[in-house]
Amino acid sequence: MSFDQKRPTGPSLSRRQLLAGTAALSAAALVSPHALAQAFPTAKVNTTGLAVTDTEVTVGILHSVTGTMAISETGSVQAEKLAISQINEAGGVLGRKIKFIQEDGGSDWPTFAEKAKKLLVQDKCASVMGCWTSASRKAVLPVFEQYNGMLYYPTFYEGLEQSKNVIYTGQEATQQIIAGLDWVTKEKGAKTFYLLGSDYIWPRTSNKIARKHIENHLKTKVVGEEYFPLGHTQFNSVINKIKLTKPDVIYAIIVGGSNVAFYKQLKAAGIDLSQQTLLTISVTEDEIDGIGGENIAGAFACMKYFQSLKNPNNEKFVAAFHKMWGDKTVIGDVTQAAYLGPWLWKLTVEKAGSFDIDKIAAASPGVEFTGAPEGYVKIHENHHLWSKTRVGRARTDGQYDLIYETANLVEPDPFPKGYQ
Repeated sequence: MSFDQKRPTGPSLSRRQLLAGTAALSAAALVSPHALAQAFPTAKVNTTGLAVTDTEVTVGILHSVTGTMAISETGSVQAEKLAISQINEAGGVLGRKIKFIQEDGGSDWPTFAEKAKKLLVQDKCASVMGCWTSASRKAVLPVFEQYNGMLYYPTFYEGLEQSKNVIYTGQEATQQIIAGLDWVTKEKGAKTFYLLGSDYIWPRTSNKIARKHIENHLKTKVVGEEYFPLGHTQFNSVINKIKLTKPDVIYAIIVGGSNVAFYKQLKAAGIDLSQQTLLTISVTEDEIDGIGGENIAGAFACMKYFQSLKNPNNEKFVAAFHKMWGDKTVIGDVTQAAYLGPWLWKLTVEKAGSFDIDKIAAASPGVEFTGAPEGYVKIHENHHLWSKTRVGRARTDGQYDLIYETANLVEPDPFPKGYQ
């Protein structure tokens, strides 16, 4: 698979369908929500007992706003609420305003499963925007599949998964892990890597993929690999090992609050990230807000979105986000991907002409969002998104300078051959 694809082809809406759909939605925007709701009677658009009335549709928001993952997930909640507010201001979905029920996963995977069941079985949510870690997603996946719910999952992740009941709005491994390693090897001439991660499924599986790519495809070497419990704060021992092994690249997949301790201790130990190459796939602007820009300046991150992106969509998004949540709030990759969830769901409902989960799942491939802050995105038939791969370098002010991006969208491939 090429990492610099042309504009996506394959299963999608035809031009005639797109024009017809655009015309229909434009016409719908000219009528009142009440008239639009009458044109799509509840009995026809909700045949499975979801929380949909003539005037409202209920969705769920399920993230950690307490515990070690709150530093990462708070932005997702904010972005989803912003998207819902904007959709409601524009008339809602099929003439119905969105009501949300928010639950706290509390950085605890069994709690995520329990809350997911509540949102689907008790609250009968038409969709759920939620989760951050792969551990939380794996915990709720059987619940969504058993009770036939639809989850919009915003985090970059390890891939190796595909479900009718999930739309993955972040990147999978080929769009981030493999692409990032290719970039750092080419641009920095890297020969040796030290792999670090928090101790759960995403970092371990991501580093398994990274090791295979480093050793089997790049023909370079892993000189160390270590994992730490979520919330871990003592990194001096591994930092000493890094200083002894002198890797060309520190490849860091530490998540949540642990990042604050790791990067502060790295700097205190005299490791200068303007000299020592560090590539992360887990530190967004949200985490830097806690780490402090001075402690991570110089590090590279492979993401698909940075707050500093220069395009009209992003400028509007950042302005709206700051208006709702304050000028001091920052926006990271997962926050932006979370913002996509409600919008993609709205567009899919309107394409399907129904809130029914099976119809949403079937209608998802080919749905495109031209208003995405990262730029044009489109849902693939595997329920992941076509997106660009980008690399940024951390600044002292907590933002990233964009230093690389693919010319075109990268096709999602959650099951790459040779990496499973």
